[in-house]
Amino acid sequence: MVRKASEYQSDVWNDWCPGCGDFGIVAAMYRAFSELDLPPEKTVIVSGIGCSGKTPHFVNVNGVHTLHGRAIPFATGIKLANPDLTVIVNGGDGDLLGIGAGHFVALGRRNIDLTIILHDNTVYGLTKGQASPTLKRGLRPKSLPKPNIQDAVNPISLALASGFTFIARGYSMMTEHLKELIKKAIQHKGAALIDVLQPCVTYDNIHTVEYYKKRVYKLEDTGWNPIVEKIEERDDKIIKAWMKSQEYDEKIPIGVFYQDPHTPTFEERIKERIPSYHVTPPARQKIEREGKPIIDEEVFRKVFSYYIVKTE
Repeated sequence: MVRKASEYQSDVWNDWCPGCGDFGIVAAMYRAFSELDLPPEKTVIVSGIGCSGKTPHFVNVNGVHTLHGRAIPFATGIKLANPDLTVIVNGGDGDLLGIGAGHFVALGRRNIDLTIILHDNTVYGLTKGQASPTLKRGLRPKSLPKPNIQDAVNPISLALASGFTFIARGYSMMTEHLKELIKKAIQHKGAALIDVLQPCVTYDNIHTVEYYKKRVYKLEDTGWNPIVEKIEERDDKIIKAWMKSQEYDEKIPIGVFYQDPHTPTFEERIKERIPSYHVTPPARQKIEREGKPIIDEEVFRKVFSYYIVKTE
């Protein structure tokens, strides 16, 4: 029997601000998980710090609430230790594109089979509305004493440059559309990003529901084809997706910008070097036998002592 969306909702009280776009994101996740019938025991949500960091508390699957900017490396360790798990990162634009930007780029290079849901509201909502990396230069939300002095990071462009093989943008107030994007991202084999435009009703008085309502449109309604059909057309697809990602002011496209099913995942690359990886990944390897550690203590001490001597 397929699990209902309500079965993925935890009993933890949700204390996001009334009207926050995060509610739309988590609602879309419930429905996507239900339609994919994801087993809760084989699904993991990893988050960092910020409003988005609370997401694992509200979803009835395995959850890890980690450090600021470190959700991706935590998720990487989980996925590589047990590649059978569905691992999803929920992080804010400040968390993933500020302190966590290096890990974001590294994930694209490796093409690990993770889904990244980026809660993009252009501000640091939990710390009272400072400018995040996605706020454009010259804009001044109500918490800033003066207009933002830095240029913005474009998540779509950065993901394309980094090597992500599934790149999409959604809007938190269009949950049916966002739900479909989440399903596609999870089903894709490789590093997947969904940049979710998400109004911060408390601190961002610029990118409001009314602002997005006038501007967003669906790429699929224009006949856009994001899929790399042949490896030879990969570069052309990347260039077209990059050009489309620059369109943001008067009209904002949402949907799948780019999807490459040809680039091998990091897990597949590991398997080429270690053929037994998928049979006995780290999570399935024995570390004890009859209650005793497999590693010989004397051997370990000798190796450790040698390391100390060499490093000193």
